[in-house]
Amino acid sequence: MFKTELRIFSKATLVVVSLLVGMIVTACGDGVASGGAADEILIDGSSTVFPISQAVAEEFRKDRPDVQIPVGISGTGGGFKRFVTGEIDISDASRPIKESERAEAAENGIEFTEFIVAYDGLSVVINSSNSFASCLAVDEFKTIWEPGSKVDNWNQVRSDFPDKRLRLYGPDTDSGTFDYFTAEINGEEDASRSDYTASSDDNVLIQGVSGDQGAMGYFGFAYYTENSEILNVLSVDGGDGCIEPTIETIKDGSYSPLSRPMFIYVNDFSLQRPVVKDFIEYYLNNAGALAEEVGFVGLSDEEYQSQFALLP
Repeated sequence: MFKTELRIFSKATLVVVSLLVGMIVTACGDGVASGGAADEILIDGSSTVFPISQAVAEEFRKDRPDVQIPVGISGTGGGFKRFVTGEIDISDASRPIKESERAEAAENGIEFTEFIVAYDGLSVVINSSNSFASCLAVDEFKTIWEPGSKVDNWNQVRSDFPDKRLRLYGPDTDSGTFDYFTAEINGEEDASRSDYTASSDDNVLIQGVSGDQGAMGYFGFAYYTENSEILNVLSVDGGDGCIEPTIETIKDGSYSPLSRPMFIYVNDFSLQRPVVKDFIEYYLNNAGALAEEVGFVGLSDEEYQSQFALLP
């Protein structure tokens, strides 16, 4: 079994990573992802997918230390902004590419291949001292998070909840997690109240919820499992009773509607480079084991084989 460490970076670290990646990249058209050196693979995008890609990159470099693989965390939307202009080889994404992003890629001559690498259970968390809330229905989450909501006390969610201030923490609007949560909970992608503490850095959200007794926030399952000693996770009633996110409930799909696939998008021109193709083959061969080490759910063997079939 692989041994790898899940690292949750601070906002300052992410800024430095993004600046360093940006300094070594120049955009170019005609489908070319310009990583500069032939032994470099540039990855950016979802903070949720980051732990898997980072783990795969670390393991790959044990055999190929000559290959540099910086993994940025600018959010799913931020990653796609760079990917569709040919700046990076691989875009990590916690949602499928949007039609507008697909169209921009086509305008820039960027062709790409989508791979599913794991499954995640988007997790809604509360402060560890919260002993009264254990499960909320989708409609109750919507009451809290929908556009125009003025809910700011737990007793507005349920009358038998205590009179306690409710403060909200969540990803910013560049996040694929934000897109997915708003679509599944509020019924429309990007539809959300805006008066909450928003950040592209999951660590900021973790610190916020863990330090605020009345708090609620949401992010990927891996970040909850890494911090389960200082956070509680809410079960979700999607119509079939309260289901807690676990490896098993995410894998069997019963954690609904917040189970979701995780993606990487690979520039087809980059895939012509042997080192990139080798990396993607390594990714698909090892994503299952590594995903579960860092708190995600791997695909079945048959599903990974179907992803291999997409390679040129």
